[in-house]
Amino acid sequence: MSPAVALFAGVAPQPGELELAEEAGAVLARAGYRILHGGYNGVMEAAARGAAAHGARVTALTLADRGDWGPFNRHVTDTRYASTMGERLHAYLDDAELIVALGGGVGTLHEITAALYYATSIRTLPVRLLGQRACGLARVLRADRWLVETPTRPLGFLRELPDAAALERDLAHWGTVR
Repeated sequence: MSPAVALFAGVAPQPGELELAEEAGAVLARAGYRILHGGYNGVMEAAARGAAAHGARVTALTLADRGDWGPFNRHVTDTRYASTMGERLHAYLDDAELIVALGGGVGTLHEITAALYYATSIRTLPVRLLGQRACGLARVLRADRWLVETPTRPLGFLRELPDAAALERDLAHWGTVR
């Protein structure tokens, strides 16, 4: 099975985010990744569309008792359910070889901060913040010293990428599939 990228993104896109997500999904698929994400609409669906267009598998990873969040997007090929939010986050972080995060809401913020903590404390895991809003979050976290590099917490795992072309260059430099 191809390695997984956990893609964190929201459902309410800001201008340009749908296009960015679709391009990112295509870049990741061409690099040999399968996609793990929430499986819903908006930015997640755009990323899934880009990945599916290049033959990548798209797994929806959500809560077993998800309430009325609506149906999965039509590009989802597999589903996985977790019983708790903690189990869901660990499934993303434990199974992924790469994290790519775009803009989103409070759920995406939760996923991004969990990934940052995980990558500094559990195992080195590449995290890529993609696009204006995700990179803006990194600037705020650095400026307010929520995100600080120390000898015991190096930040070499983290890259801020403005667009899908930068993601593609990063994957080529870092190596596509690990």
